Amino acid sequence: MTMYAEERQQAMAQLVAERGRLSVNELAERYDVTTETVRRDLSTLERIGLVRRVHGGAVPASTLAVIESGLVERDAANTTQKERIARAALDLLPAPGSTVLMDAGSTTSRLVSLLPRDHALVVHTHSVPIAARLTGNPQVELHLLPGRVRDTTQAAVGADTVAAVREIRADVVFLGTNGITAGHGLSTPDRDEAATKRAMVASARQVVVLADASKVGKELAIRFASLDDVDVVVTDDGLDPRDRAQLAAAGVDVVVA
Repeated sequence: MTMYAEERQQAMAQLVAERGRLSVNELAERYDVTTETVRRDLSTLERIGLVRRVHGGAVPASTLAVIESGLVERDAANTTQKERIARAALDLLPAPGSTVLMDAGSTTSRLVSLLPRDHALVVHTHSVPIAARLTGNPQVELHLLPGRVRDTTQAAVGADTVAAVREIRADVVFLGTNGITAGHGLSTPDRDEAATKRAMVASARQVVVLADASKVGKELAIRFASLDDVDVVVTDDGLDPRDRAQLAAAGVDVVVA
């Protein structure tokens, strides 16, 4: 029996929710349609928030939200450690008048809140919350980068963001990460976030990573930098001595707040 498009899409969404992940080929075979039809169906389902398209197939819309916690949840985690890290990072600010790239993240947001009011900086950021905090600082020349704003991080990503970052030559980038290991480097679960972070690393003379100890030892799907790209990691005293030794062996200056 031939299914109407709406019926097929509803069935697909339910099946993806039950199975967790299905490929385009599996769906095409199951519903006896072409792979092009499946891709159109998945695009429709993604627009209405029922699935998320991934390479070669689809996953439930809730899956990536579980993998990558939202900004509010992350901001509420390890708050004491993040505050200490942000205060320690103040010592790494470049000279007045310098250009800074500020990555999105709960710890970088704390650093922005602590910026001295008498220290002039040119700040480029793709983070909407960080930009909002900086609008009241008279010593900051603020530039908000273009792009599509992700709900999860409230930060702009995409080709426009990457292109804008590539035009900048920053004295330092203050960077967040979801995971950092000696073998895999710095990583995040989202490909667009990774592309933006990768561009920031390439555009900065000095790369300073702000990462509480819970991030060290974690590996996420998409790598955006190796330890060779990193100058300083500012973390907290929960860092495992073995992890610290590995970071130091890779030539990274480890600051424990």
